[in-house]
Amino acid sequence: MDIQRAPVRKRKPFIFAALAVVAVVVVTVALSRLEPAAPTVERGTLWIDTVRRGTMVRQVRAPGTLVPEHIRLVSAVTAGRVEALPYRAGVTVNEATVLLELSNPDVQLQSLEAQRALTQSQAELVNLQTALETQRLTQQGVVATVKTDYLEAKRTATVTAALDERGLTTSMERDRAREKAEELASRLDIEQQRLKIISQAIDGQLSLQRAQVGRLRAIAEFQNDRVASMKVRAHDHGVLQDIALELGQWVVPGQLLAKVAQPGRLKAVLRAPETQAKDIVVGQKVAIDTRNGIVAGHVIRLDPFAANSTVGFEVALDGPLPNGARADLSVDGTVEIDRLEKTLYMVRPAYGQPESVVGIFRLDPDGRTASRVNVKLGRGSVNAVEILQGLSENDHVIVSDMSQWDNVDKVRIR
Repeated sequence: MDIQRAPVRKRKPFIFAALAVVAVVVVTVALSRLEPAAPTVERGTLWIDTVRRGTMVRQVRAPGTLVPEHIRLVSAVTAGRVEALPYRAGVTVNEATVLLELSNPDVQLQSLEAQRALTQSQAELVNLQTALETQRLTQQGVVATVKTDYLEAKRTATVTAALDERGLTTSMERDRAREKAEELASRLDIEQQRLKIISQAIDGQLSLQRAQVGRLRAIAEFQNDRVASMKVRAHDHGVLQDIALELGQWVVPGQLLAKVAQPGRLKAVLRAPETQAKDIVVGQKVAIDTRNGIVAGHVIRLDPFAANSTVGFEVALDGPLPNGARADLSVDGTVEIDRLEKTLYMVRPAYGQPESVVGIFRLDPDGRTASRVNVKLGRGSVNAVEILQGLSENDHVIVSDMSQWDNVDKVRIR
């Protein structure tokens, strides 16, 4: 009879499954250990520079404008209403040119009052001089009369004394004549002193009155000048730059009425970032780009304070200005700070700042890939930066913006 046998299990599927699991694990581990593929960058979109060794000129770029070296501000001396505006900005004027005319009845009235006070004071001076001179002459007449009486009394006393010695008169008559002569001598002395005092007082009183006349004359001249100032003149030769007034407008003393600038005498007023302005000093060379030519100049003044994160400075222009250069023209200035001899440098990259460490892609020897290296930068310029560490001469580096590849250390270039 037949004996039933148990079926034999097939092991091959289990073996294959185990092998597949092992293969998946091995592939996963292998893939995890592989570096990610380098991204590809188009060569035409890159700016590649070569590291050089030589002289690097440090420069600072600063925008600004051309302004006149000499500007005369014309201000109102007195209040008034604008009655005439014969000129507008842009015309050439001279010292006597009347820029505008003002009117103010109060100023004219004050001038007339000052003139009246001066005339009255002058009349008082004449009257005082006449009165004092009359008083002096009267006193001189008194002195002359007393002197005549004294001399007569003196002769009488002499004759009486002679008669008394001969016994022809009494001693009483002699004493009376002598005392009369002494009295008149004393009166003559008093009157002469009074004449001296009167003469001295005349000079003092006239000096005081003349001083008063002088003060009133100065006041009258000042008031006349105020009236004359209502015809506002340029007081300088140049070009009328600004006169922002309208007919009938009321102006007050001290208000700015106009600006007169001397043509052809311009300077550049530039502003540099405060982080770069620390290296700018008076006397440094500056190239001013007027967009119609380059003009050489030098720094003549620096602002003592910063404003809006910039520092202003002035540049005197050493060369002739190109055609079309005028006040308020926008310009760009390039200041030469210093020259670094035999230094390693490259074009300033689009990312990273001087005096810092940045990651820069350096081309590999095959020229088809670029690897990131840490580069220590030194002093910077407008278009160049010093290299302190991380690169060598003749290295080719990518200086254009590579911020989108910050998460990779290598790129492929095609």
